[in-house]
Amino acid sequence: MPLKKISVLAITKNGINISVRILSVFRLCKIYAPIKFSNGDKKIIWYSKSTSDQIKELFHNNDAVICLFSLGAVIRLIAPYIKSKKTDPAIISIDDKAKFVISVLSGHIGGANNLTDQLANKLGSTSVITTASEVNKTIPIDILGKEFNWCVESRSSITKISAFMINDEKIGVYQDAGEKNWWVGELPKNVKKYTTLQTLKESRSRALMIISDRIINDEYILDNSVVYRPKSLVIGIGLHQNTTIKTIQNNLIKCLEKFKLSEKSIAKFATINKQFNVKSLIELSKEMSVPIEYFEKNELAKINVPNPSTVVNKFERTYSVAEAAAILSSQGELIIEKQKFPPDLTLSISRIKN
Repeated sequence: MPLKKISVLAITKNGINISVRILSVFRLCKIYAPIKFSNGDKKIIWYSKSTSDQIKELFHNNDAVICLFSLGAVIRLIAPYIKSKKTDPAIISIDDKAKFVISVLSGHIGGANNLTDQLANKLGSTSVITTASEVNKTIPIDILGKEFNWCVESRSSITKISAFMINDEKIGVYQDAGEKNWWVGELPKNVKKYTTLQTLKESRSRALMIISDRIINDEYILDNSVVYRPKSLVIGIGLHQNTTIKTIQNNLIKCLEKFKLSEKSIAKFATINKQFNVKSLIELSKEMSVPIEYFEKNELAKINVPNPSTVVNKFERTYSVAEAAAILSSQGELIIEKQKFPPDLTLSISRIKN
């Protein structure tokens, strides 16, 4: 995910000059500098508090903080506030002559490594990144698929499998959903793809990487794998104006459980565009952070579906809503034909074509 809120902290005159160069590239970032160096530049926020108090504020309110002073000073100033790589902001250190741009904190998940490379390229500096996956040119287990909004199953052993990856242990990969271009070029020599879960299991790999929207119940696989959930499923929905949010939610869960599909892989809901769209579906969309895609009835009517309905056509002037919307939205394969939940809900599921 892109870093939306970036601040630059400069505490010397040279640092202030470098910060202005950074602003010319990252136009939305904010620059902070001590008021004692003020030259009236309105592009800079001149602070009067102590630098330790200023960095505390920036640490807790930014996605990234670029510090234009020595690495040692950066470490001493941020040390009291470091909690977790999942929540800490990206921290970058740049020396007073901009010779080196150093990724200090939250290199992978926080995006410091990527920001370091960008800054070094723009400033003509040397990028310094020390995380093992970058140094060894291996797959970064903890952020794989981040650019595609993949998430990781909570049970996954990321730390353990990252260590296996870095130490060139045999890693097996299985993928049946999601974007295929998650790795550019040849895979590391210790990584091999398998076409079935069974061959993956029999491969005697030290660790397993699984990219799937399916629920896996094999304990051996789960104990030795990191499971990535791509946003690959579209839920086609046919419903009435008075269908409740509880009805949609409960039956969606039943449907996913029945067909062993992960809720984390839902990319969007798809349905017919009515004059007054159903409030309960809009509420569920917000609650689950899953967008809704609406289609006009004439668009849906053009889609060939396995289970057309004369009843649906009577009311909606298209022979299908749930199946047609799922197919149209995903541009892929209908994997679950329509499931009826009388009296007012129909669901179907398709997989996005990649």
